[in-house]
Amino acid sequence: MVYEFEGKTEKEAIDSAVESLGLTRDDFDVELVETQKSGFLNLQKKVLIRVHTRNSLVMNTNPEAQSDFEQEIVDFLTKMTEKMGYPTVVKIMYRESDKIGIKLDSEHANILIGKKGKNLDAIQLLANVVASKISDDDIKIVIDTENYRSRREESLIRLAQKIGDQVKRTKKSRLLEPMNPFERRLIHTTLADISELETKSEGEGLYKQVRILYRGHP
Repeated sequence: MVYEFEGKTEKEAIDSAVESLGLTRDDFDVELVETQKSGFLNLQKKVLIRVHTRNSLVMNTNPEAQSDFEQEIVDFLTKMTEKMGYPTVVKIMYRESDKIGIKLDSEHANILIGKKGKNLDAIQLLANVVASKISDDDIKIVIDTENYRSRREESLIRLAQKIGDQVKRTKKSRLLEPMNPFERRLIHTTLADISELETKSEGEGLYKQVRILYRGHP
């Protein structure tokens, strides 16, 4: 399906699409349709984008739980965040055959996210533990709030490109901050097609670091 959104910048328009459709940035392709300037000295700007959704996810999106499994996950997250002291409205963002995206609406979103998203990762981990206990199906639960994951993804892509350019210029390796598996995979993927660079994960445990190296140099 195709939708159109606008904003003062392309990022603002994309964020509007993410919020309105209840999807993550990975779930749609963006086509820049038009950029308009108006007002005194053409300082006011409007960007129009066309969003092409993948796998008809929007057609399968209902914010309310649609099964006993979904209801148990929603109830678990609702009760857990309430006991944490950060009451949250839990909604279904999207459904796939092996994945369910869940959005946490709360005035305490920053606390639920935590530093570098670690609180959000912990909540997601607990939700997946519960999911594995109440269902034999291998269904992954993805938790998000305030579009953090899409914003974090865009930030990491920019970081990978920036540090990659520095490594190519200086020919010296750089070690990035500790990241979860998804974030590390994003760094590897972003730089995979750059022949001068290679990447590898270092460390132990869930949060490892990615080292970006110039090929042929220590």
